Amino acid sequence: MTFSNKLIFWYLKNNRDLPWRKTKNPYFIWLSEIMLQQTRVAQVMSYYFKFTENYPTVSHLANASESEVLKMWQGLGYYSRARNLHFTAKFIANELNGEFPKRFYEIMKLKGIGDYTASAIASICFDEPTATVDGNVYRVLARYFGIETAINSSVGIKEFKNLAQNLIDETQPGTFNQAIMDFGALICKPQNPLCDECSFSESCVALQKNLIKKLPVKEKKIKVKNRYFNYLVIKTEDDKTVLNQRNDKGIWQGLYQFPLIEADEIICKEQLITSKEFYDFFPDETTISLFNSKEILHKLSHQHLYTQFWIIEIKSLKSAKIPWKIIHSYPVPVLIANFLIDFRFEE
Repeated sequence: MTFSNKLIFWYLKNNRDLPWRKTKNPYFIWLSEIMLQQTRVAQVMSYYFKFTENYPTVSHLANASESEVLKMWQGLGYYSRARNLHFTAKFIANELNGEFPKRFYEIMKLKGIGDYTASAIASICFDEPTATVDGNVYRVLARYFGIETAINSSVGIKEFKNLAQNLIDETQPGTFNQAIMDFGALICKPQNPLCDECSFSESCVALQKNLIKKLPVKEKKIKVKNRYFNYLVIKTEDDKTVLNQRNDKGIWQGLYQFPLIEADEIICKEQLITSKEFYDFFPDETTISLFNSKEILHKLSHQHLYTQFWIIEIKSLKSAKIPWKIIHSYPVPVLIANFLIDFRFEE
């Protein structure tokens, strides 16, 4: 039995019951694949249902505002995914008459869609034999064939893509792609793989050579940068506050946040109130207190944010225009969303 036949045989008996597996609608497949990028299936499930209920077609998504989409996405992280999703939905609705492209290379032209997502859509929805290669696929192939090329190197990316493409069952490419992804998620797991239950254990190079923990190989990670955030949470006497929309090109583009003072290290109250930024923002007398006794650590892929939330009570402030009672309607980073869950002003 060939590799692909054995894999598909396993999959037909053991596949996960996932809602996006019950459709070939490219919009739903696209939506699920974007959500699943660097995000666990369990976390994605509720968001998938929420989006498909509120935006049942690509045109419904296109007609929503970016702010609405970001708010509904809140908590999934990597917000550029949501912005690209919305941009591409508008492009499909307005420029392609609502028709999703049917070929891999046409799908690849859409903003926010790379090789993996285009391959998934093309193979699952349109039976085009294009192999998907994600973390699960890298792991299965690296271990089974004993490949020590770094999966995040340009050479490795090409090598694993070509290998997966050579292995794919051209008569049922979508099933093959879903099978190898499920096999990596359920059997050939990153930690404690179920080698005793593996259909390929007798011919797995990594198992025979005791390389399971070593493979797949990754090149050294980029150094993580530490940043120190001080959010100014303003409360005026008429229960209003300030939220600023981020317009830079960072991962939180389009989201709202409290006024921010960034420092070179964790600072105390005295250091905060004597800073030029604080004085420029609050020339009048204020009452200030620290909400979190210990800084909150929020980890991003290449940054660690050490965050303090300072509660600023002031009589009035010209820039404070947002009533506290509607603050939950604004899309904010999960760091601030979690703060808002914990924090309550006295009525």
